Order: sequence, then structure tokens, then C-alpha cells
Amino acid sequence: MSENKNPRDNASTTEELTRGVHVDTQVVDEVRIAVAQRDATGVGKALDELDPADAADVVEQLSANETQAAARLAPEAFGGDVLAELSDDALEDVVESLNPTQIADAINDMEFDDAVQLIEELGERLRDGVLSILEPGIRDSIKNSLKFEEDSAGRLMQREFVTAPQFWTVGQLIDHVRKAPPDTLPEIFYEVYVVDPAFHPIGSVALSSLLRAKPATTLTEVMAPLRAVVTPQMDQEDAAYLFEKYDLPSAPVVDAEGRLTGMIMVDDIVEVLQEEHTEDMLALAGVNEAGLADTILETVRSRVPWLAINLGTAILASGVIAMFSDIIAKIVALAVLAPIVASMGGNAGTQGLAVAVRAIASRDITSANVRRIILREITAGLINGLIFAAIMGPIAYLWFHSVLLSVVIGAAMLINLLIAGLAGILVPLGLKKLGADPAVASSVFVTTATDVIGFFVFLGLATLILL
Repeated sequence: MSENKNPRDNASTTEELTRGVHVDTQVVDEVRIAVAQRDATGVGKALDELDPADAADVVEQLSANETQAAARLAPEAFGGDVLAELSDDALEDVVESLNPTQIADAINDMEFDDAVQLIEELGERLRDGVLSILEPGIRDSIKNSLKFEEDSAGRLMQREFVTAPQFWTVGQLIDHVRKAPPDTLPEIFYEVYVVDPAFHPIGSVALSSLLRAKPATTLTEVMAPLRAVVTPQMDQEDAAYLFEKYDLPSAPVVDAEGRLTGMIMVDDIVEVLQEEHTEDMLALAGVNEAGLADTILETVRSRVPWLAINLGTAILASGVIAMFSDIIAKIVALAVLAPIVASMGGNAGTQGLAVAVRAIASRDITSANVRRIILREITAGLINGLIFAAIMGPIAYLWFHSVLLSVVIGAAMLINLLIAGLAGILVPLGLKKLGADPAVASSVFVTTATDVIGFFVFLGLATLILL
């Protein structure tokens, strides 16, 4: 006779399983206290009771010194499953406090692609020490992967995958997977790749199809054609684009002869997308990526270059204002209204720039639609200019009781918003054409254009009309 379960037990279980959306600050405090007291048992217990992903979240809340101290006190709490979840900054702090044997033990418990990423973070001397401890097969595979460019798909590739010849049945494949040594299979996989005698992938079979099919069914009956393949030299962004475009759970990686050499899983692609989107967002703001554990000096150092560039553009805009110092001295209202024109242009340019950079990154802008998009941005800038010229003109008249001044600011507003629309789309497209990253350099050019042109047009029109 089955026992009746208390609904509160289910509610408690649900609460425990959903708490991962927030970092457990209580555990963070426990780890900090244990580190301060040099309590190795306390550090290990606090982290071991958590899911590896949650433990990684806790570690990432610590300062660099606290992270290093925690790793030295309880190295066993930083196994491969935890290291695979850490951010690059936190991972670097942890491995600095582990010896080669501890790192090698962690690598043996990791997926191959995670192991390659871990080895990447090591200094040359420590890397050589770790590689010398690993089994020859794993060591050679990692060395081969490290030959690929840092941002190439080869760095994401798993060497463990499941294949089957096309003449096999579903039953044969299932028996093969059951009997295979665990270390030859990926920990998680969603597809089996069907290969020809030359080991070229010719299709894939989803696990859901295997479960639904009868054992005597041949793989060719349930096989789906390949929608995309990845090469090791392919840029990670290009691989991510294929995953997004075709909704791939995984993708086979083939060499120059088209032979299957590995696979890439969607979870690794999600990390690539997050990194690329974060880089683009920070670049638009003119800052470099900084970890929460970075020191004040590191944070300042990452921001000074862009602030220096912005200082240069501000001096350039001020130089334009200085050209019209005589008329500003005669008509003080110009000094009041000039920042409005420049500010509106800057905001409008930033709006267009954000849309353009995102469209370029997602490859929504192509040679087939680029003219239409440019025309759309120009038209939008013109309409916005007319709208805000109609708003600002009367405001200027009520403020300073001058019809001509109202005409000047209305015309300047129209021209600058039109220029902002043009700059917001043409600058990132031009930089992309030149091979530069639009997200990194566009904002400087756009804000400079709108500030300089805004001041020049407004003060130039004022000189022509009001004097």
C-alpha cells in the first residue's frame, strides 16, 4: 500500500530545485568565514553540498584572494565538474592555487572540450607539468586541439561521439552503446552519426527516434539528413550561427577530407553566444570585460583607454564650439540650446547603431536587403528630425521670443537627426567592410559625428541667419 505524500514535501522539493536562479548568499558567507578561519573542512562542506553549477556561482562571488585561499584549503572541492562551470577569471584564480596532479585529476573527470579550455588558462610551465601527467592518448588529443586558433570551432570540439554504419539496425546500435566502455562515450549526447565506410557522416539519428523505433528497423529508415557540418578551422561565431539557423542540438566536426573527427554540443555554443553578446554590449559602452573579482587597478586600466579616446573626441567638439565663440558671446541663448542639438543627435545615432550592430552580428543584414535598411534608417532619421524640429522650434520661441532662433534650432535638429540616422547604419557597415569589429569602434565615430556636426550646423546656421 503506497504512502500518501504531504503536499508540503513536494513544495519544498520544488523550492529547492528552483533556487538555482539566485546565488545562495548564505553559502557565500559560509565560505568566506571558513576561508577567513582557514577552515578547510568548512570550505569543502559548503561547496560539496551544492550542484557544481551552484558551487561555481558561489566561487565567482568571492574576491581573487578568497578564491585562491579556498582552492588551497579544499582542492578536492574543485573537481572537474566545478571547474567546467567557472568563468575564465575565477578559473584562472583557482588553477593558480592547485598543483599539476590536482589539475590533471580534474581534467580526467571533464568532457574533452572543457579540458581543452582548462589547459588554455594555464601558464606554459604549469601546462607542461599537467600534460606530462595525463595519459598519452588524452595528452596528444589536447595538444592537437590547442593547435587550432583560440576562437575556432576546433577548441569546442569533443572527441567522444557515437557513430554507426548505415547498414546497422536500431537494435544493433543500442546494444553497441550499452556494451561500449564508458570512457569512449560522451557523458551526454543527443544524436548518433551514421557514417559511410570512409567515415564520412551521411546522416544523424536522434535518440528520440531510436526510442520510438523497433529493434529490427534499419538506421537508414530513421536517419535524418545532415543539415550542417562544422570544420575545426571555422570561427566559433560561424558555428554558432549554424546552430541558431538550423536549431541544432549538436553538429559533427569534419576534417579537410570530410571525415568525422568530433562533435560540438549546443551547451558549448550557448556559452559562445553569451560571450559574443556580452562583448558586443560592453564594446558599445566603451568598456572591456571585467570580472567581479578584478582589483580596482585592473578595472581602472580596462576603462582608461576608451575614456582617453572620448576625451579626444570631446576636445574636438569643443574646438568646433570655439570656432563660433564670437557669436556665442553675442547671443547667449546659443550656449543654452547647442547641447540639446548634440544630445538628440547622439541619442538617435546610438539607437540606430545598437540596431545595426545587432543585425550585423545576427547576420540579418545581407547584400540583398542592405539598401532597403539604409533607406529605412535615413527615412526614420528624417521623420524624427521633422517631429523634434516641430517640437523644439516652438519651445525655443516661448523661451527666447525669437522666430529666427526657432528656425535655426529646428533646422539644426532636422539635419543632425538625419546625420545620426546615416551614421548609425553606415559607420558599422563601413567598419564591417574594412574587417573591423563594428561593436568596438562604431560608438566613437557615431558620437563624434553627431556632436561635431550638431554643433557645427547649429552654430553655423546661427551665424548665417542671426548676424
